[in-house]
Amino acid sequence: MPKYLYKKKYWQFFLGSALVVVAVITIEEVVLEPIIFAGTKRGDTFPGVYVSLLGTLPVMFILSGCKFGWDALKKQAQIDELETTIQESELQFLRSQINPHFLFNNLNNLYSYALQESPKTPEIILEMSGVLRYMLYESKEQFVPLKKELEQLGNFIRLYKLQIEDRGEVHFDVDKIEAEYRIAPLILIVFIENAFKHSQSGQSSDIEIDISVKLNNSTLEFLCKNNYEPGFSLDSVAKGIGLTNVKKRLELLYPKKHILQIEEADNSYKVYLKLELEKV
Repeated sequence: MPKYLYKKKYWQFFLGSALVVVAVITIEEVVLEPIIFAGTKRGDTFPGVYVSLLGTLPVMFILSGCKFGWDALKKQAQIDELETTIQESELQFLRSQINPHFLFNNLNNLYSYALQESPKTPEIILEMSGVLRYMLYESKEQFVPLKKELEQLGNFIRLYKLQIEDRGEVHFDVDKIEAEYRIAPLILIVFIENAFKHSQSGQSSDIEIDISVKLNNSTLEFLCKNNYEPGFSLDSVAKGIGLTNVKKRLELLYPKKHILQIEEADNSYKVYLKLELEKV
């Protein structure tokens, strides 16, 4: 079966099967029965081809079915392992895109502050190094503790608040979380980064960004709202690599366990994410 049938060499398979049947009947009638049933009618006579086939074929079909089922189980196990490997590789690739994306956006901002010789430049560099350290070394696992992720989320928000200065207000509310849950790293950061980009790109004052994180039993509810200047196009921002990346990661890591809603009004942009988390 593995040598011919699975390789779609059907003529060779059926010819080989016929030869096996002939060989089995011959061995049974010529060798085994004369020894086992010596001196009896069964041992001395040949009952005929049809009678021999009725005794041989059912056994062969049963054994072939068992072989086919066993091989199918092994093949499915190989497919599952391959799918897991592909999924892990894709997740690693998606995660590797986040660091350059983060650097690209923040180095541009840092460059403008350096040109202005802003006294906040060293503080921004320090905050950036902390966030990058987490991205590069502490978020390599597929899932990380929720508390650690939220702590880095706070650091990330402080980094962007330094850039807004007195041009608006940023609110970050997190419910007190007692239980130990885990979450995919760098999921929420992308939405927050987009919120700051929306507001900063379209307006220079009256920036309003509201971020909240709640945990009800094992369900995480994340809400991020920001305003932007009417008439400013969000296409280039909302359809960037960051948002596409995080949507793909959610599909891979939380299939049928997440709800993502993105709403755009006249001068506001809102992201609502609901995740089913697992305990550590």
